[in-house]
Amino acid sequence: MPSWWPSWGSDTPKKSDSKPELAKKLNGSLKDIPRQTDDLFDSLYAQAAALPPHLRIFTVFLLGGTSALAVYHVYARYFKRIPNSGWVTPKMLAKRRWIKGYVTSVGDADNFRVYHTPGIGWRWPLKFRRIPIGRTDLKDQTIHIRIAGVDAPESGHFGRPPQPFSEESLAWLKSQVEQKFVYCQLFSKDQYGRIVAAVHLKPRLLPGWLATGKDLSLEMLRAGWAGVYEQTGGEYGRSGLQEFLRVQKEAQRAKRGMWKYGTQGETPAEYKKRYRDGASSAEAVEPPLQTGSAARRTKGSNSSGWLSRMLRS
Repeated sequence: MPSWWPSWGSDTPKKSDSKPELAKKLNGSLKDIPRQTDDLFDSLYAQAAALPPHLRIFTVFLLGGTSALAVYHVYARYFKRIPNSGWVTPKMLAKRRWIKGYVTSVGDADNFRVYHTPGIGWRWPLKFRRIPIGRTDLKDQTIHIRIAGVDAPESGHFGRPPQPFSEESLAWLKSQVEQKFVYCQLFSKDQYGRIVAAVHLKPRLLPGWLATGKDLSLEMLRAGWAGVYEQTGGEYGRSGLQEFLRVQKEAQRAKRGMWKYGTQGETPAEYKKRYRDGASSAEAVEPPLQTGSAARRTKGSNSSGWLSRMLRS
């Protein structure tokens, strides 16, 4: 038989014959694990015992301090509640920190108050933390949020008349966020102590730590209940100013919300400037100059009032 011819005789070892030996080796290795672990701990203990006493004390103190700092960092970042706007630090703003919270009230059409709800335990089935309801319990316990990048019609304050569509804009914002959870990315603090933040609605399916919901600023612009805030210090988040302007233009073309009668009306920025200039000059504030369809509506209402008065007389 040639030397290269394979041998098929009974002398050929079978694979099945090696399984018991492999099992023995594995069992032996598994049995050695506890002994090797004990040897490792004995070696570490012997090395620690060989250290001078002052060095051992320093090592224990260093390890304990490092562990305590790590635990505190996790607690402060993920479980410690921010009571109000005064507790928002410049470091949080510089890092553009995200927070989750429950909207307790909506003041104007571009700001609201949120109760910070970090960590877990605020919702079922793991609900063991409570959100206050009463106004007294909520005093100094909410963060005043100013929605970034948008300017909504002004409500009537300090004797000023409200802007057109201010009530509709406020009602829309309440329907979107009041008594609901939202996610806020903190940007800066304005002159009134409010925290300017990009607000995202709660995602429908995925958890908030995995994905963010719709951008509230863009949704408000798309519905036509606010204009783009273009003054100094405007913040626009990840979308950017150009995307904000594009969505606003789309709403204006479709005549949605406050653009129902066109773009000739007074903007919130012009409204505030008019009253600010009037207050500084101590003169009576003139009503805005109405043009286009707004002027025609006013003229129609005045003539109707004159005719009705004549008929009554």
